[in-house]
Amino acid sequence: MQKKYEYDAVVVGSGPNGLACAIQLQINGLSVLLIEGAEQIGGGMRSKEFFTGYLSDVCSAIHPMAAGSPFFSQLPLTEYGLEYINPPILAAHPFDNGTSAVLKPSLIETAESLGKDRNSYLELMQPIVENWPKIAADILGPFKIPKEIFASLKFGLSAIKSAQWLSKRFQTPEAKGLFAGMAAHSFLPLDKLSTAAVGLVLMANGHLKGWPLPKGGSQALANSLLNYFQALGGKVQTNWMIKNFSEIPFARAVIFDTGPRQLVEIAGDHLPSIYKKRLGRFRYGPGVFKVDWALSEPVPFVASDCRKAGTVHVGGTFNEIASTEKATFNGKIAENPFVLLAQQSLFDSGRAPKGKQVLWGYCHVPNGSTVDMTNAIEKQIERFAPGFKDTIIDRRVFNTTQFESYNPNYIGGDINGGILDLTQLYSRPVLSFSPYRTPAKGIYICSASTPPGGGVHGMCGFHAANAVLKDL
Repeated sequence: MQKKYEYDAVVVGSGPNGLACAIQLQINGLSVLLIEGAEQIGGGMRSKEFFTGYLSDVCSAIHPMAAGSPFFSQLPLTEYGLEYINPPILAAHPFDNGTSAVLKPSLIETAESLGKDRNSYLELMQPIVENWPKIAADILGPFKIPKEIFASLKFGLSAIKSAQWLSKRFQTPEAKGLFAGMAAHSFLPLDKLSTAAVGLVLMANGHLKGWPLPKGGSQALANSLLNYFQALGGKVQTNWMIKNFSEIPFARAVIFDTGPRQLVEIAGDHLPSIYKKRLGRFRYGPGVFKVDWALSEPVPFVASDCRKAGTVHVGGTFNEIASTEKATFNGKIAENPFVLLAQQSLFDSGRAPKGKQVLWGYCHVPNGSTVDMTNAIEKQIERFAPGFKDTIIDRRVFNTTQFESYNPNYIGGDINGGILDLTQLYSRPVLSFSPYRTPAKGIYICSASTPPGGGVHGMCGFHAANAVLKDL
């Protein structure tokens, strides 16, 4: 007698992609169980009080890709507890002369702020901003012939270039530096092909949907997704770290919001040896060293616009950032690292006691590095905000090993789900017409190690769910 299915689908892991996958399956009438190993759901969308009264975001903090996600943006998340806050300046990039370049919600205002590069910025970004809503679902997914061929091709011709090459469109250090900070989110040397894509997508999303922070912490985004999933009838089980496939309730489909390594560890006995070897060749990128601070006052940036920005990219000129990112990628410790900062409590007063602030930041480090980067990071901030160190009440640091312990998907501290270069952009986790399917019937993968890669957008989970729906 055939064993009866307990669920139509079980999703292992409740990061943004696991939640997206579970929601899409539940919307389409399947019975879904979502399993999470930790006490809290959310994966990279968790918040915690490292210091009493100060609410910090453990991983993700600012969410341009969530706000602009073709899937998340169509869900009624505001009805389930989500409230976005958009700072007046989305991102600022300070320089040693006390000035800064800025990304504002307005395309025109951003262009105007770049002086001689006004027209160059508009010529580059205006077509992308206008076309992005039409091409986003295709760009943020597996390789296929897009519905809007000409618009996608036009974007692709710029996106495939290196950030270094594309920066030649600009004359001023301000425009070049601003773009470098955006492209450095790729975790790649800026002379590599396709690094321009990350910068272009982040800037376009800023002009369309902003770079918002969820009120009450990134956990609020995770909670709203979970609330909606449960309202649809979905089931969730936390504190259940799956170690072996035999532990998973019997289901027609099992979808893993895990990296390739965890997929093999859990379900290896069900996967062909050739497929496991291919998964074993998956490449991971640089890791992160993260610091959360409790501050007595806002960061005293010299450039006033930095004091109004939700995100601040600290790294100096294009050449400085390009140099440090290349060194990090090649396994070296950067003396003056590129630092990404988020100033959530400037705009969400509930994050810190009255008059105090929280600050969130990290730099890129070689995969698996345990070098303490606290001093290097704080030195970089002090460079553009003299007196910063005097505002520090307390700090909490995470190195790459601690990040991997916190979330096993972060191999060597790689929060991006694997290198996102041109050769591994669509061949995630292996080159396949359907990267979300494994050769084993009923077993799928939906993590950031599938297209389109890292970021809180849920599109990996959305596309994986659609693959499941086609098969069942």
